[in-house]
Amino acid sequence: MPLTYSAPAVALTLKIIESSGVDPDPLMRKLCIDPQKIADPNARFTYKRIDTLWAEAAALIDDSCFGLKAAKYWHPSHMNSLGYAWLSSSSLRTALQRFSKYMRILTEGASFELEEINDELAVTLKYKSISRQQPTRTDSAMAMLIAMCRANYGDDFSPASLSLTHPAPDCASKFYELFRCPINFDAADNRFTLTLESADKHLQGSNPLLSTLHDQFMIDYLAQLDNSNIVERVRAAVIQQLPDGHISDGVVAKALYMNVRTLQRRLQKENTTFKTQLNSVRQELADRYIRDSSKSLAEISYLLGFSEMSSFSRAFKRWTGETPSRYRQG
Repeated sequence: MPLTYSAPAVALTLKIIESSGVDPDPLMRKLCIDPQKIADPNARFTYKRIDTLWAEAAALIDDSCFGLKAAKYWHPSHMNSLGYAWLSSSSLRTALQRFSKYMRILTEGASFELEEINDELAVTLKYKSISRQQPTRTDSAMAMLIAMCRANYGDDFSPASLSLTHPAPDCASKFYELFRCPINFDAADNRFTLTLESADKHLQGSNPLLSTLHDQFMIDYLAQLDNSNIVERVRAAVIQQLPDGHISDGVVAKALYMNVRTLQRRLQKENTTFKTQLNSVRQELADRYIRDSSKSLAEISYLLGFSEMSSFSRAFKRWTGETPSRYRQG
């Protein structure tokens, strides 16, 4: 199957092109991009088509920094549930982790990878081989990222540094004006770094309940996007079945219209097991629920499918090294 790109995200690209003095309609007709699909949250275009749209636009726009306009026009609606999950994240670190994990909702042609390097959190943009890796498109991704961070953290946020693989353009001053940090052109990677202090600062817009709801939407979306991805399908089914209790591979297999042996075999091909995925889902949800003070520990135990509070407490201590009540206090 060809790699794809979210239709609503194309709205940002079209706005950037239009604001640069180029009518996007002829380009859309030429590339068979149906404008009616852009408002459909479930519609997608081939990645190659959108990559070509950027190349065609760059050839027509006399501004080597036009990609930076993404910072001005970005809106969470361009990213489906991912945009609103970002806004309700508890910190920039959790927001970036969520963005990295679910970026395939936006595009299958690139990814963001996170790692701590020298007391900083580094976000590296990685393109797949199908991409032309155009400078203006990279600029737009980084400009969108700075806009997203400032939407959560505040307008005073600046990254620790920015690295770009392309040479410095004649309008390099626009980069310094936007990012307000040291910038390294002709670098080995396209990388955005932030201090651990800013990465882990608690954000006022944090809403664990909304984050969890949006995460569920994204898991369901990915399961539909790639119906052959058995891991995502299993995780989505587990989340749906947990509150009913008595969760098992048999229950999930039935929900996915397959027998247990088929489920086990397909998970084994992905180097995982049902138990591994069940524990992973429970641990992720437990961490989010425990931060929501409106939920009692007994309610969390029920939502995670544990028959007894003591079973939940033992599992939680195994995951974190602390009891649920002590973890919540901390």
